[in-house]
Amino acid sequence: MVHKIELRNVTKHFGEVQSLRGVDFYVDPGEVVGLVGDNGAGKSTLIKIITGYHPPSSGEIYFDGQKVDQLTVPKARELGVETVYQERALSDQQTLWRNIFMGRELVTRLGFLDVRKMREETNRLMLESMGFTSTAVSPDSIVNTFSGGEKQGVAIVRALYFEAELIILDEPTMGLALSETRKLLRFVEQVKDAGKSVIFIDHNIFHVYEVADRIVVLDRGRVAGQFRSDELTLNELLEKMQRVAHTGSLD
Repeated sequence: MVHKIELRNVTKHFGEVQSLRGVDFYVDPGEVVGLVGDNGAGKSTLIKIITGYHPPSSGEIYFDGQKVDQLTVPKARELGVETVYQERALSDQQTLWRNIFMGRELVTRLGFLDVRKMREETNRLMLESMGFTSTAVSPDSIVNTFSGGEKQGVAIVRALYFEAELIILDEPTMGLALSETRKLLRFVEQVKDAGKSVIFIDHNIFHVYEVADRIVVLDRGRVAGQFRSDELTLNELLEKMQRVAHTGSLD
C-alpha cells in the first residue's frame, strides 16, 4: 500500500537541541494513527514538519508515494493536510457559516461573496455531518454559544469540506466534558469512514486507544515503538507506556 504520508529518517535540530532523531513515520489512507509521548517527546515538532511549518534538518517526506522537497504550509494544505488545534482556531464572535468558510469564502461569478450559497452549504453540513438537529441552531448562530465538542466538530467538518485528506487533531479532547468527548470521538470515526486519514494526538491514552488503528510512541525525539491497537489490551498498553517512561523503549 502507498502511504498517505511517510517520513523517512527525519531529524530536526534547533541549534544544539535535537528535537527529532531519525524518525520513520507513516499514515495510510483511511487510517487513524495515535501519536503519544510525554511533553518534549517531539510530537509538536513532528506535526510542524508534516504541516510544512518547519523544514526537517535531514530526511525525506513523501505524500502518496511522491517525494516532496521544501514542504511549506501552503503546499501541505494543497496536498490535503489540515490541522485542528486544541484552541480550535474558531472566531467565537462570528456566525457558524462565517467560521466554516473563513479565509476560503465562496464567491459568485462576478466576484462577490456568495452568502446564500455559504449559508445553504452550512445548513447541509449541519444536518449531514455535524449532527445539529435543534431548531435553536442555524447557520447564523454565533459560535460562542456552542459547546466545546460542537466547536471541535465545526473545525473538523470545515477541514473535510475543503477536501482534507489528512486531518491532524492536536489534543482535541482537552477541556471537554465526557459527553462532548464521546461526540468528538464519533467525529473521528466519521472521518475514517469517509476514507480520510487522521493523526490523533492526546495525552489521554484511553481516548487514543479507543479510536486509533495504530499507536506510535515518541520518546525524546525517537520512535520508541509502534503497534496496532487491536494487538494489545488497554492494560498492556499502559504497561508499555510505563516501560517507555523508565527505559525509553517498548521492547
